[in-house]
Amino acid sequence: MAWDAAAAAVPVVVAEAQGGVKKAAAAARNWILFDSNGEGTILDVDKYAIMHRVEINARDLRILDPLLSYPSAILGRETAIVLNLEHIKAIITAEEVLLRDPTDENVVPIVEELRRRLPPASILQQGQGEGKENLTSQNDAEAGEEDESPFEFRALEVCLEAICSFLDARTTELETAAYPALDELTSKISSRNLDRVRKLKSAMTRLTARVQKVRDELEQLLDDDDDMADLYLTRKMTGASSPVSGSVAPIWLPTSPTIGSKISRASRASAATIHGNENDVEELEMLLEAYFMQIDGTLNKLNTLREYIDDTEDYINIQLDNHRNQLIQLELFLSSGTVSLSIYSLAAGIFGMNIPYSWNQDHGYIYKWVVLISGLASAFVFILIVAYARHKGLVGS
Repeated sequence: MAWDAAAAAVPVVVAEAQGGVKKAAAAARNWILFDSNGEGTILDVDKYAIMHRVEINARDLRILDPLLSYPSAILGRETAIVLNLEHIKAIITAEEVLLRDPTDENVVPIVEELRRRLPPASILQQGQGEGKENLTSQNDAEAGEEDESPFEFRALEVCLEAICSFLDARTTELETAAYPALDELTSKISSRNLDRVRKLKSAMTRLTARVQKVRDELEQLLDDDDDMADLYLTRKMTGASSPVSGSVAPIWLPTSPTIGSKISRASRASAATIHGNENDVEELEMLLEAYFMQIDGTLNKLNTLREYIDDTEDYINIQLDNHRNQLIQLELFLSSGTVSLSIYSLAAGIFGMNIPYSWNQDHGYIYKWVVLISGLASAFVFILIVAYARHKGLVGS
């Protein structure tokens, strides 16, 4: 709802072909562009316009295609950061953020957070009116410190915070469903409970792979100072410090801030960089470490859940082995009963034959007793088998 109202207020820009004909709708994709003041502009442009705007190649832009399955990646380029984190597909420059599919339900909170956190603290203070001019010196110091954070790092932090919170929420949901299901399975082994746990284990495996990929990407960045240095877009732009007078922004987008203003803001943001300290990546390292620890904690939760599932499987296997042994014992009892019935049938057959001989005529009572005893023995064995099966829970009462 909030997005619909906000979308109606921001301008929509459409890229057109050189001949003035609009590009085919199939080739266009929805983007939203945020400038350094947090102002958003909805764009309906094709990939060539995006490539021309942010100066990246088609291979990098292909990573952000939602129709293709690319793993999570954070790539530092000469003038941009290409960000592919699950549903967060963005291109960050020193002054702009291009975010793909802004109407997606998972992307809408990120759009609102970028709009709120991208403007510098000085602009936010100006919008608060004259009623808050009596801010304490501590707040002024904090605002000045916030101003020192480069634009690309503020945008990157919003994206990292969003993906870490998203994956942690999915992990919490999985834990909420998995632990009761596992406990129920240990108390009662049934096809329904086994199938439920199987589905939860599959979901856990997929989620673990997603979390592991984001964690590995952050770890790879932290292990390589050169890769982190590539993400300092403001520093690289300041180091160039040679305005190109002939560069003109494309007519289909709002005019970008001039290079002179970029250099001026970059100088205020990082004065030490101008003096040649290009290998200092401490600021970015602290930022990445914070979210690396958060995503690592999420992965630890999933590993703990995996261990619990493995322990439950071991317990179920022990129970199944116990039932298997009980079935073997029951089979032995049934074999004994079969032997008893066979003896009864043999005795009944032998003594029940109408063969005319003197011994059979004089000892008919023996036949009756043999048949009676064999029947009682067979019944007794059958009762023992049923009692044993009920005691072990192999049959119902």
